[in-house]
Amino acid sequence: MAASTCDSLLRLHSSSLVSDSHDLNHGGRGSFLGARLSTDLMGSTELASKGQHSVRRNYEVFAVSSAPTPLRNTTSTKRTLLKRRDSLENAYVNSPMEDKSSTAMDVLDLERGVCIPFRKYTPEGVRQKVLDTPGAFFSVVSRGAEILLKMGYYWASLSYDCLIGKGEEMVPYRAEQLRNLLCDLGPSFIKSGQVLANRPDIIREDYMNELCILQDDVPAFPNKLAFEIIEEQLGAPLEQLFSKISSQTVAAASLGQVYRATLRSSGKEVAIKVQRPGIEPIIYRDLFLFRTLASFLNGISLKKLGCNAELIVDEFGEKLLEELDYTLEARNIKDFLENFKNDATVKIPEVYQELSGERVLVMEWIDGIRCTDPQGIKDAGINVPAFITVGVSAALKQLLEFGLFHGDPHPGNIFAMRDGRIAYVDFGNVAELSQQNKQILIDAVVHAVNEDYVEMANDFTRLGFLSPGTDLTPIVPALEAIWQNSTVKGLSDFNFRSVTAKFNQMVYQYPIRIPERFSLVIRSLLTQEGICLTLQPDFKFLEVAYPYVAKRLLTDPDPALRERLIQVLFKDGVFQWKRLENLIVLAREQVEMMSPLQARGKGRDLLKSSKLDLTGTIKDGARVVLTDAGIRRQLLMAFTEDSRLHIQELLDIYRLVEGEFDFGNLVVDIVQGIPAATRDLMLSWSESVLVDR
Repeated sequence: MAASTCDSLLRLHSSSLVSDSHDLNHGGRGSFLGARLSTDLMGSTELASKGQHSVRRNYEVFAVSSAPTPLRNTTSTKRTLLKRRDSLENAYVNSPMEDKSSTAMDVLDLERGVCIPFRKYTPEGVRQKVLDTPGAFFSVVSRGAEILLKMGYYWASLSYDCLIGKGEEMVPYRAEQLRNLLCDLGPSFIKSGQVLANRPDIIREDYMNELCILQDDVPAFPNKLAFEIIEEQLGAPLEQLFSKISSQTVAAASLGQVYRATLRSSGKEVAIKVQRPGIEPIIYRDLFLFRTLASFLNGISLKKLGCNAELIVDEFGEKLLEELDYTLEARNIKDFLENFKNDATVKIPEVYQELSGERVLVMEWIDGIRCTDPQGIKDAGINVPAFITVGVSAALKQLLEFGLFHGDPHPGNIFAMRDGRIAYVDFGNVAELSQQNKQILIDAVVHAVNEDYVEMANDFTRLGFLSPGTDLTPIVPALEAIWQNSTVKGLSDFNFRSVTAKFNQMVYQYPIRIPERFSLVIRSLLTQEGICLTLQPDFKFLEVAYPYVAKRLLTDPDPALRERLIQVLFKDGVFQWKRLENLIVLAREQVEMMSPLQARGKGRDLLKSSKLDLTGTIKDGARVVLTDAGIRRQLLMAFTEDSRLHIQELLDIYRLVEGEFDFGNLVVDIVQGIPAATRDLMLSWSESVLVDR
């Protein structure tokens, strides 16, 4: 088969790297980690300075071109990418069996918008590892027979229920039976059940609800085995490394278990995560069997979900094998530490790299209060609403700024520190969003605010929920009904869980597939909303989330967000004065809430200002007005609509922002930017002249 999508789409533009080299010195982790070669789905390419210094390990995918493409001229490149995906899927259907696996992975990479240079999982690698194992034939056949026997009996029971007309009546019993069956079949099936609990595109809601209570808490394996693994991995006796280690596990799960210990060298308390012995060959064998079975289900999957069944297995396999390698979890922790290094409201545990390996991970012990213990949090003197704001802001930063987020934020993995910070543990399951995915998510928010449901449906296609070419005619009114019903009392009453429940019903009716990374996003937001409701029963998600989004729209220097801000402020060509006023008020709320919390950082000078700094926004806005004739025309219409000058609205806005920018710095920036603005103005004028000719 031809070179993979990563090989054909991954390019580093040396000219961009040179021209933007000044941006590379602000990331704090070398030139590559200090900057990100970013792209939107339509093909525009830019070297974006990492304003939040977020760490991204994957290369962004973009259409091959000799020069970056301006954002407004990207429609043809978008079509090229979608055609490329279509051609890959067609190639998958028509390719020989030995080529199908790599084609499916190509489709997955193209859809994600990233390429993974060093991949832990490949279908070929799994197949080779299983079949090269001594006794592979007997092991695979016996395990396959066990799975077929137990699953076959279960499916026969379902068929019998339908045959005698008791299909719906027996659903609660059969759902519980499925959960127990997955537990009985072992770690791979427990993990698959947890994935299915977030996949309404694959199973119906009542089964999902049962699988949601599927816990991977299993009996701990003997300490003797665990301690032997620790000594083997670290190359030293336990007593040489630790002065104390707990005699009982702190937690036990399907893939490993955790002990509490004290380092002999420093006296610091640590958590030791140890992988369950002999689990790796079991996981590989089950993944091989999963994919073999999926090859027979591709036709059904294409019809029901619009994608190949093998692609779903590949998504699952990638995440599972990543969780098996604790060196990847250590890297995840380092990346989170880097992303939140300037945030005094978030605590990420330090990892002891020299005491960690593929099967053992040693990290700082987090001595916090479980986030589902409202009384304990109150007794510690922690302000509950402030703590909730910290948690929601941290989650949104992971999702919309860093593109690297915690994929399993259940109550056991989130703690409240006694100084008001939020702490995360267990970074085995993290997910990454490309720059294009983040921008499309923001687009979806903008389209929801503007009630543009056709574009919302297009966003679903661009994110991979719908296959290109899917008829959106029935989906648009379904999306409108969900949004309208969820905001009938106003956005302040928006409930993420109720919206998700309605969305689950919709995806079960249409050929919609929820990509693995977005199933993690949904689960993450649902879990954190549930935690917030436990702490504060009248919690409203958007009341806390909107101020953060407003602040980002108004202050983030990212050109893509500047464009989204303009989209939000204009609806049907009419400037929304009230919306701008609300954005400023909400953004100020976010600053006022977070500033004192950020100031608590010990030994850190993080409180630069308690003001909403709009200096950059005003400067960029002036530049856009100067160089973009369309925006000038729209603003002129906004100031003069209804046959009157909107002087009062301008005064109201000015009073709101009067103290929110540094006038002196603004003047200096404008003076310094005159040459660049003049150049842009001339370019804009020359383009319009050429168009006229």
